[in-house]
Amino acid sequence: MSEATFLNRTLRQFRRVLRLAGSGEVSLRERVGADLPDADIPAIKNYVDACLEGRGGEVSASARAAELGEVYLTLSQQGRRRFLTLLAREYDVPANTVAPLVEAWQNAPDATTRWQVQDQLRHALIPSRVTLLRQFTALSAGVKFLVDMRAELTQWSRGDKPLAALNRDLRELLAEWFNVGFLDLRQMTWNTSAALLEKLIVYEAVHAIRSWDDLKNRLGEDRRVYAFFHPGMPNEPLIFVQVALVRDMSGNIQTLLDEDAPVSDPREADCAIFYSISNCQAGLAGVSFGNFLIKRVAAALARDLPNLKIFATLSPVPGFSAWLRAQTEQPGYLWDEGEVPEALRDHCGHGDWNKAIAHALDNTEWAGDEPAAQALRPVLAKACARYLLQAKRGNQALDRVAHFHLTNGARVERLNWLADTSEQGMKRSAGLMVNYQYRLDEVDENHEAYSGEGRIAAAAPVSRLLRGAR
Repeated sequence: MSEATFLNRTLRQFRRVLRLAGSGEVSLRERVGADLPDADIPAIKNYVDACLEGRGGEVSASARAAELGEVYLTLSQQGRRRFLTLLAREYDVPANTVAPLVEAWQNAPDATTRWQVQDQLRHALIPSRVTLLRQFTALSAGVKFLVDMRAELTQWSRGDKPLAALNRDLRELLAEWFNVGFLDLRQMTWNTSAALLEKLIVYEAVHAIRSWDDLKNRLGEDRRVYAFFHPGMPNEPLIFVQVALVRDMSGNIQTLLDEDAPVSDPREADCAIFYSISNCQAGLAGVSFGNFLIKRVAAALARDLPNLKIFATLSPVPGFSAWLRAQTEQPGYLWDEGEVPEALRDHCGHGDWNKAIAHALDNTEWAGDEPAAQALRPVLAKACARYLLQAKRGNQALDRVAHFHLTNGARVERLNWLADTSEQGMKRSAGLMVNYQYRLDEVDENHEAYSGEGRIAAAAPVSRLLRGAR
């Protein structure tokens, strides 16, 4: 569903609340300019105050919240930012309320008084705007409304402290509402509604779905697609994972997605390959449930197909090329590989390894030149192993995909040469992909080692690639 379609549907649902409330007043939307000029701010504040005070009872409060939501959706981008800035600045925690309570808590004569003041202080530290945000969730489509609001707010909050504080409030509320215990795991099939299937095409962020035939192939008998849904957004997937049921661990994405490949019997498969995980809602950034999705799907697959023995991914290495390019700018920083092989020197015109690698990153046609590719293979494989196992930000793996799977307890199992020769695959990772394996009896131990010490579990062949690395 397009953004415009969703906006129109949300507006219809908010306006339905207004009709049920039966107000005969001129709507707030008709009194507010699209850019929310200063002269119109008092009208917005009056409605917000009325919502917070609960004037007129529950029905009136819902109607006012719906009208504020309607106004927000019809404002321009500038107007929406001004609306959020108003909430951030005017409906924060008032210092003159908190300070006396802190003093009273410090000077409480006994434990009972201290507990009473502590309760008052806890309530006072909740910004009043949080009450309004909660009122939106009671509206039909209100949860999705807030998720989309946060998607914009996250962009605007960078470098803006009041908006950053509002963003944190909203993120915490969304994390509470989107607790994994509330989520519904559904398998998507070719018989799923066309509207939902269309969203799979739109939201797929790893390997673009090129056509309906491509989608049908990904929903075939030897494939599975699972998604998390929330009761407040029953027709909007939050995150989905695509799985291939195969013999042995897959090492090439083009082969895996080949629409002309024969369909295999899933009962003969011994390996479930998670080859794409896509978050669907930008407004839920920082609200993590991808790890629960993988574990829930693995459990469902193990239950339905007991022949499955291996659970692994076929994952991109999205930051590898950028990282490696930075290393080539430091002469001698990589490895002393001696003379550049003649086949590679003829291809790129350089006798220096760093320059040859830089050329390979910028001119990826070498993938079709077998001698040049074979000359690059040991160097790029070793560099990728170093990137995955040693390049870090603090204790965390520098690569975001690696960090996700390592946090979930997977281990780096295998590097796959020229596993993704698409334009994107060559540019971002020199065609390399990695298998992260989820060994169910080792997941907890791996998670603790990585989260606590930054220690990365890796299969011996991957670790051996580091020998000789400087």
